[in-house]
Amino acid sequence: MYAAPLQLSNLAGGQRDPSLRRLPSLLSSRRTPCRSQTAHATSMLLRSSPRRLHLLRPHHLRLLSAAALAAQALPQSPTDWAEAPLASVRPATADSSLFHVSLDLSAHRGLLASHAAAGQFLPFRLPAAPYPIFLAIASPPPSPLVESSSFDFLVKRLPGTPSARLCDLRPGDLVHVGASVVGRGFEVARITDARDVLIFATGSGISPIRSLIESGIGENGNIGVNLFYGVRNLQRMAYQERFSDWESRGIKIIPVLSRPDAQWTGERGYVQNVFSRMKKVVDPSSMGAILCGHKQMTEEITRVLVADGLSKDKILTNF
Repeated sequence: MYAAPLQLSNLAGGQRDPSLRRLPSLLSSRRTPCRSQTAHATSMLLRSSPRRLHLLRPHHLRLLSAAALAAQALPQSPTDWAEAPLASVRPATADSSLFHVSLDLSAHRGLLASHAAAGQFLPFRLPAAPYPIFLAIASPPPSPLVESSSFDFLVKRLPGTPSARLCDLRPGDLVHVGASVVGRGFEVARITDARDVLIFATGSGISPIRSLIESGIGENGNIGVNLFYGVRNLQRMAYQERFSDWESRGIKIIPVLSRPDAQWTGERGYVQNVFSRMKKVVDPSSMGAILCGHKQMTEEITRVLVADGLSKDKILTNF
């Protein structure tokens, strides 16, 4: 998710910058390019002269161009920051690959109120980190019926990254966060006429989906909601303790494991392959879809849905 900045400024005299040897592995990932990659890709494309860029292979140029375009959709770093204590930091999965992090915002009512839609992000600025990280808020937006004084997050602990530093902190430690949430979130108004909603999540992408579910998306008895939730195995599946509550809210959960143990009797493989086998699209005119997770999954699911007649305007993401 995070990578060291690439530097192309040393290209000269027909010599290839040594960092180019790492370019395919850093930018050809099937996952969505990280913020540092896209920001530096944009900068490189703007600053590099044609004489230098022609030394790159066409495949590398396509990757950089795609990353630069993706950067336009990413949230911008805030200019105002707030300081708040951590209320809770604990493993969210059996293998500790994901952590539950709760932020006490009782002293920041304006920040709490800025959370208006499931799928929005909060920027974190951690000590010695070269860039801020943007974490999707897992808790639902505040409502008149439920008063909240905190934000919850599901954080993927990647060694050597700011996310790992956050997971290594303790309750009571202070962190700097943006003074307001960022991003538009899931624009559910675009699918208010849907009678069937398909939700697809992989890995930590379940975090904003939790916010969506606990905001009440499945509680209208006239809507059928199916959640396809894919991870490697049960040890990496977060929020299992919430499944019963989600089902009581009208959500049908279809867990999908790509590397299950021998005792697993549920769906196996990848979310996109399981969905293709099940072929859930019956009437695209009355359907909506919400996607959050690995780039390959979102792209393949989108292709299948569009091929089945679903308008792209009815396929929601939070970026």
